[in-house]
Amino acid sequence: MTPRRPPRSRRPGARTPVALAVPALLAVAFLLMPLVGILARTSWSELGTHLTSPGVTEALRLSLLVSFWALGLSLLLGVPLAWLLARVAFPGKALVRSLVLLPMVLPPTVGGVALLLGFGRRGVLGPWLEDTFGLTLPFHTSGAVVAATFVAMPFLVISLEGALAGLRPAYEETAASLGASPVRVFVTVTLPMIAPGLAAGAALTWARALGEFGATITFAGNLPGTTQTLPLQVYLLLQDSPEAATSVSLLLLALAMAVLVALRGRWAGT
Repeated sequence: MTPRRPPRSRRPGARTPVALAVPALLAVAFLLMPLVGILARTSWSELGTHLTSPGVTEALRLSLLVSFWALGLSLLLGVPLAWLLARVAFPGKALVRSLVLLPMVLPPTVGGVALLLGFGRRGVLGPWLEDTFGLTLPFHTSGAVVAATFVAMPFLVISLEGALAGLRPAYEETAASLGASPVRVFVTVTLPMIAPGLAAGAALTWARALGEFGATITFAGNLPGTTQTLPLQVYLLLQDSPEAATSVSLLLLALAMAVLVALRGRWAGT
């Protein structure tokens, strides 16, 4: 009996079915049109003036502060969580993974309401935080950090869990057999081996925190110099100065594209 040959992969120059090519091109056009709109409507002669105005520079400073703090919290909490999901079998693991994914599918304003009910002054944990540490999160910069961390940390956990799940444990087992403690194995062996996945997840987490809007405005408010980040500044500028709003949107677009170009498909595995 003649063995069956494996199916041939499509050659680069093979003919693409029109029934697939047309919808694909329409999808590309659909995704590209908003970007073209921003570029077409940007007032290039006033771009520098818009981006150096006091309100925008203050919002940019606050956005960078909030996003980097959110990234730090995500690394501190998300890396151990990703390791736990990838390496440890425990009851309720599916539920924990669902909780990780929840902020990605939850409407941002609903996430902000949930944060208020959990960490607000009348929430479940808010009164204890205020009485014990004097910490009030809503309408404070720390609240903006919490909101950004809530929506951005899942990107780090998902990226890192995938990298850990695909890692062969042989090197870790060898290090453990030589007497290294679990923490030392994780720091000296595991982390260097998953560094590309960690870097990709961190970049996506930072970019998502930088662009956070809904949960921030609902939980932390829109106070200039305190919680008014760049996305919130765009929201206000749309009402008073659409041209300036377009310029700031272009800045956020450029930052997001820079992150994606730097990753070069590492997060998607292409």
